[in-house]
Amino acid sequence: METQPWFKLIPQEQMIKWRRYFHAHPELSFKENKTSKEITQILASFDQITITHPTPTSVLGTIKGAYPGKKILLRADIDALPVKEETGLDFASQNDGVMHACGHDTHTAILLATTKVLTQLRSQLHGTVQVIFQHAEEQVPGGAKEIVASGQLHNLDAVIGLHIMTGLKAGTVNIVTDGPVTTGADAFDLTIQGKGSHGSMPQEGIDPITVGTEIINQLHTITSRFTPPKDLNVVTVGKFHSGVAVNVLPDTATIGGSVRTIDEDTRQAIANRIKKIVKNTCDTYGASYQLDYQFAYAAVINDPKIASLVKRCALKVLPKEMVPAGTMMSASEDFSAYGKLAPLCFFLLGGGTEEEGYPYSNHSPKFIIAEDALLNGVKTEVESVLEFLS
Repeated sequence: METQPWFKLIPQEQMIKWRRYFHAHPELSFKENKTSKEITQILASFDQITITHPTPTSVLGTIKGAYPGKKILLRADIDALPVKEETGLDFASQNDGVMHACGHDTHTAILLATTKVLTQLRSQLHGTVQVIFQHAEEQVPGGAKEIVASGQLHNLDAVIGLHIMTGLKAGTVNIVTDGPVTTGADAFDLTIQGKGSHGSMPQEGIDPITVGTEIINQLHTITSRFTPPKDLNVVTVGKFHSGVAVNVLPDTATIGGSVRTIDEDTRQAIANRIKKIVKNTCDTYGASYQLDYQFAYAAVINDPKIASLVKRCALKVLPKEMVPAGTMMSASEDFSAYGKLAPLCFFLLGGGTEEEGYPYSNHSPKFIIAEDALLNGVKTEVESVLEFLS
């Protein structure tokens, strides 16, 4: 671990104030109007940064170094979740039913602090740094796709992002140096059209509840019988709705679920299997159906060179024990969309363990994190940029 002269430039107290402001004023995906306005005002207070808006609620900052060189993009997501906060924090959400329950407020504050440091180091930069404050990570199809499609990101050489997670020791930087960091996430919605009848005369109808139950039972065999055991694959049915009375067979049933994969071939095979199960089961019972299958977020795959660089930089500015071996998480991220533009590194920042007093996972209404952890995110991002552009 080395102490860098630019450590003193990190606005630690201001970063916590930023984090708490965003935590108290969360906004849902695609509605981050006040959030993006506040970010724009903060960035405008920095020296020599160009600000644009790839989408109505995202913010892109560009810092041109004093010398020519490569170009790197840093990303933070800024949206919140439809969760009613139960933390009891002094700076708890003031927007009832909306909460930064996944830590995007911390991502935003970390990247603002990183950006402020880098603007002050502009005279040392050989190349260009861009920072994207991205909308709508939490809602399919995700804001990253829109930003990539905007055409405002050009000739990138690397993209770095982070995610804070409880369950990991506070302040640790967890980096997978080769391979998948997250699973891919897809979703499906199914409407089964049966034929309603009196509950005492089921032979006169086509029972969509029975059809739906058969489909769900078969879906649960996909990962155990039709995919490689070595892969992390999950098929989850999260909703099943039908009927309004105990003595009536309903006309319809609706089923919704999600699919997690890490391999693209397996991803396609599971989608095809689900479609086949639905068709064959409905045909057997004489029901019709509508299936909406959405390929949403692909798995995030770290580039070995970029990820190794980030890990090397983390080890340079943090104690060795704070940079453990990274492990893949089963959650998903639209950060994978930036892989179309440049090699990626996505790392996890420890938000605190249960033993440290942070027992609630991301997306919990009681989700809290160790604010001291944010500093290590800034140190890792800044050092990674400086080495990449050196």
